Amino acid sequence: MALRKFKPTTPGQRFKLISAFDDITASRPEKSLLAPAKSTGGRNNNGKMTVRNIGGGHKQRFRIIDFKRDKEGIPAIVKTIEYDPNRTARIALVFYADGEKRYIIAPNGLKVGQEINSGKGIAPNVGNTLFLSEIPFGTIIHNVELRPGQGAKMARSAGSYAQLMSRDGKYAILKMPSGETRMVLQACKATVGMVSNPDHSLEVSGKAGRSRWLGRRPRVRGVVMNPVDHPMGGGEGRATGGHPRSRKGMPAKGYKTRSKKNLSNKYIIERRKK
Repeated sequence: MALRKFKPTTPGQRFKLISAFDDITASRPEKSLLAPAKSTGGRNNNGKMTVRNIGGGHKQRFRIIDFKRDKEGIPAIVKTIEYDPNRTARIALVFYADGEKRYIIAPNGLKVGQEINSGKGIAPNVGNTLFLSEIPFGTIIHNVELRPGQGAKMARSAGSYAQLMSRDGKYAILKMPSGETRMVLQACKATVGMVSNPDHSLEVSGKAGRSRWLGRRPRVRGVVMNPVDHPMGGGEGRATGGHPRSRKGMPAKGYKTRSKKNLSNKYIIERRKK
């Protein structure tokens, strides 16, 4: 998972710092696990722009990822580690003993030819999916379910992981990537290991064009807009814009937006640090 630095032969390469892709073992995806991915350009079904700064970008196809890991007791062999344009982590193509092929989120350190498994009574090795009731304390995990059988919802992005701290009754206590400590049912599954591509946060695109390839359009700061367009706009010269706010007027920089009536509050033991 190394980063590649370029000689500054062009302005776009001066600060360019991207993945070396040395962990990738296949350049073509598995056709049976592809689905069409329609580009919305940030528009909804009425054609109205609902998300700004989205549009363009290279055409992509969606890779169908197995987040449930419900083929219990059937071993699988890792065939390839691949790049996925739809997510920051790498994905792994696995062949099950019964002949089925599936994509999974590749944990850091997963190798081609390695055997992985899921279910009850298996070893807590990297890539194996176990119930939280069977994972040893202190284990680094990812792809954590919120509800039994729902499929992984937490700790799925590049380099992220949670840690199993303890158990209390029917709940397991996890320390999440944000620093939050919360309870999750022990009947939920999680995969052992940290998500691959941990250097993703250190990457530097080097030029605006690389962001356009990824479908990101230029983002205009609110402070340079007019008052009609943004609460922080307007003023003579280079005005600071006053209190930092979103375009809809929601305060930023420390204003809490989480509802006190949220039903999941009772599962959170300690909130994330500011």
